[in-house]
Amino acid sequence: MDKKTELTTRNFASAQQDAEVANPPSRYDGPESAYKLAFADTDFLLREELRPVRMQLELLKPEMVQNELGIESTIVIFGSARIVSPEVAQRLLDDARSAGDETALRLAQNHMAMSRYYDEARRFGALVTEKSRALETPIYVVTGGGPGIMEAGNRGAFEVGGKSIGLNIVLQHEQAPNPYITPELCFQFHYFGLRKMHFLMRSVALVCFPGGFGTLDEMFEALTLIQTGKSRRRPVLLFGREFWTRLINFDLLVDTGMISALDLKLFRFVETAEEAWSVLEAEYGFDLREHEKSSFATDL
Repeated sequence: MDKKTELTTRNFASAQQDAEVANPPSRYDGPESAYKLAFADTDFLLREELRPVRMQLELLKPEMVQNELGIESTIVIFGSARIVSPEVAQRLLDDARSAGDETALRLAQNHMAMSRYYDEARRFGALVTEKSRALETPIYVVTGGGPGIMEAGNRGAFEVGGKSIGLNIVLQHEQAPNPYITPELCFQFHYFGLRKMHFLMRSVALVCFPGGFGTLDEMFEALTLIQTGKSRRRPVLLFGREFWTRLINFDLLVDTGMISALDLKLFRFVETAEEAWSVLEAEYGFDLREHEKSSFATDL
């Protein structure tokens, strides 16, 4: 070792080095032993009292990885896991017709009608990825990482050779991450709250496709944070005016004084991927300057 190297050599072994050599003596390698290093002891980390530590880890891991990979600005795509692609919808429709099953036929027809949103999410993911490549700060698509609209957004980015992010969560019946997420940007969460923080922390826009309870939760939390000034204002785009106005009576909320008429300006309706991008073009001029970039915890 030369003199210069000696000046910068670690004074203490790293945690990884200690974990690699800390093999317990045979008397203390059983499941009842407390000999394991605390940070290498999964049973210890999963104890109820360690919840604050687990929450901190879930906050830090996606943040640190995205920093290392230069992810500064994102566009979030929310939407239902149950909306299928037109190809899948056509197959379901053909199967229902062949079986002569009226109930299945009605469901398949509904899938076919809603599948246009899968196409729009897919095209929007591709459009964002392609259009933002030349920007000083490229924009990355981020989704909840599951099937349906989430898959469509990641798929659009993937099909034009871009990276995209998936913030998956452990659920009883869902959901494996869709196959279009960039592997080094595919994260898994236990806490819904921390996952929603990561949706917003780098976002320059939020795009909401039709969805159920989860989509509504994500959309209304974002709108509430913007409305109350807890988060900076940014475009919130709702795909499909007919769907959203049938689902939510925004005028009733204004008429009864539950929200201000000005609150209706916190979002706008769009119908196509191109229209959505044109809103962002008008907002940012394709030139995200330094003060418009997101930074860690500035929103929340």
